[in-house]
Amino acid sequence: MTYEQDAKTLELPWPFTGREDELEVVRRSLAAGRHGIAVTGPAGCGKTRLVAQAVRGSGCAKVAGTPETRGIPFAAFAHLLPEEVTLHRAVQLLSGVRLLLVDDAHLLDDASAALVHQLAVQGRTRLLVVATDGTRVPGAVARLWTGELLPRLALEPLPATETAQLMTAGAGGPLEPLTAHRLHSLCRGDLRLLRDLLGAVRERGLLTRVPDSDEWAWRGPVPVTAAVRERVAPALDRTDPVERETLDKLAFAEPLSLHLDELDLGVLERLEADALIHLDEHAAVHLAHPLYGPALRATAGTLRARRLTGAPDRCGPALAAELSALERRIEQADVRPVPTPVGEWLVAQDAPLPPGYAAVRARFARLRGELRQAAAWAREGLRGAPGDDSCRSELALSAAQSGDVATAGALVAEHSLGGAATMWLAAARGDVDRAPDPADAGSAYDAVRLGDPAPAAGRLSGVFAQHADALARGDGPALDRAAERLEERGFLLFAAEAHAQAVRAHRDPSAARTSRTRAVALARRCQSARTPALSGLALGELTVRQRQIVALAATGLSNRQIAEQLTLSVRTVGNHLYSAYARLGASDRRALPWLVEAPHAQPA
Repeated sequence: MTYEQDAKTLELPWPFTGREDELEVVRRSLAAGRHGIAVTGPAGCGKTRLVAQAVRGSGCAKVAGTPETRGIPFAAFAHLLPEEVTLHRAVQLLSGVRLLLVDDAHLLDDASAALVHQLAVQGRTRLLVVATDGTRVPGAVARLWTGELLPRLALEPLPATETAQLMTAGAGGPLEPLTAHRLHSLCRGDLRLLRDLLGAVRERGLLTRVPDSDEWAWRGPVPVTAAVRERVAPALDRTDPVERETLDKLAFAEPLSLHLDELDLGVLERLEADALIHLDEHAAVHLAHPLYGPALRATAGTLRARRLTGAPDRCGPALAAELSALERRIEQADVRPVPTPVGEWLVAQDAPLPPGYAAVRARFARLRGELRQAAAWAREGLRGAPGDDSCRSELALSAAQSGDVATAGALVAEHSLGGAATMWLAAARGDVDRAPDPADAGSAYDAVRLGDPAPAAGRLSGVFAQHADALARGDGPALDRAAERLEERGFLLFAAEAHAQAVRAHRDPSAARTSRTRAVALARRCQSARTPALSGLALGELTVRQRQIVALAATGLSNRQIAEQLTLSVRTVGNHLYSAYARLGASDRRALPWLVEAPHAQPA
């Protein structure tokens, strides 16, 4: 398989997306009779874009702090005030401003910060104040929300679904899962960095079409752009030559990790104190940010790179260890996430991926309910080994359990796949009565998932046997308990199916509604899974605001308390909760803790 090189002509629009509910909050806070709002969040999460959207067309006055002017009194207000002015006079001069946007308030000089605080106390000027988390904020600015002068909207990084929408806009089409995961991991929620990286990937022709798909893929090194250097340079430039040598060793060791006994402990302690490295539970040393490695390698000379680069086959033993860990977890019926840096690095570098590893990695993802990820890993294996039946089977299973009958059917027919692939294709077509292979315990559990516990009698163990037994007895509470154990072990799709089966088994309508809510909440995390057990569930998406209100309600807050915290009306909160109940099949607040977690708003 090869990828087409035809992505250079794509345009890169970046629409405002994923913050519609937050936009409503900001606009409400700027309405007549309100004092404004403070918007905080990590760097690059979209704060400036949000407030710019909120004040568009309003003709507000705008000021911004900068690192270079923190020591100059009233520097941020230089374009609005005369050269020589006292704080009292500045407040008088600006009292006629009805709306003032203060961006990068954490960088304000002390006099400007005091002016903003006094304007908030005076109350004549509506303030829209933006500050970045994780930085030193002038006390006068922080007291805007800690002193309850302004409500505070604490932004979290965009959820993966909304970030994917931005990536789709930037790439001109959807990104295949491994590419989306790579970009998301590199940027860590920094949307400015995401835009820069995706733009560089596109402009350099690194985006390529996935065959027989509308998705785009990125393989190869990370483009070290000006934005990347700007992101990492402040931290890396503070190091001395000895510390830099250690960081370079770590950079050229990637994707492998170095251990404490391979490096100078005193140097490591200093680097750890500066948050440049971290240690895992196995005492292996890693760079603290995924972009440190590319940036360090890009600035190393040829001779230095040659000295530090390891042997070409150095990844083989580590990849085998990852494969063993994945197989061991599957055997132990525990598919909670495990680190797989070597396999992910090989894919990112467009290096050949052994089909045996790819098939196991696909199976691990499929068992977790990550069906799109599973299909992507299977395709990676088929790139280097088009005839590998294990990867074909995993791709067929992922397609069938996603409801993609055409792909699954073509694979089964063209390559004579049997066993579980044939069974799930039949189920996707509506024929759930196909008998499982009597010699295959895995197929026996497939039968349980399809609603028939008889073939599983005496052939399963552990939580799978618990699920089969509860289904055979039609025991709703037991099915819910089995689902909880499955979820604990990472089998999110299996857990969703068990809860869905419990809905039909419960005699108590309230218990059935709770099971349905749990099934829906888990199914929504399973990447568009479409299996017979989940048929009939309403997998409606919640808006960002609905998720936020649901999360607050789940902590026990009343509608009025939520309304006060989010500067909404009590009626609006109630309407959002009612809509969330309708979309997720919940009946009351007792089911809310099972709904998908959402970013929590901060009190004023």
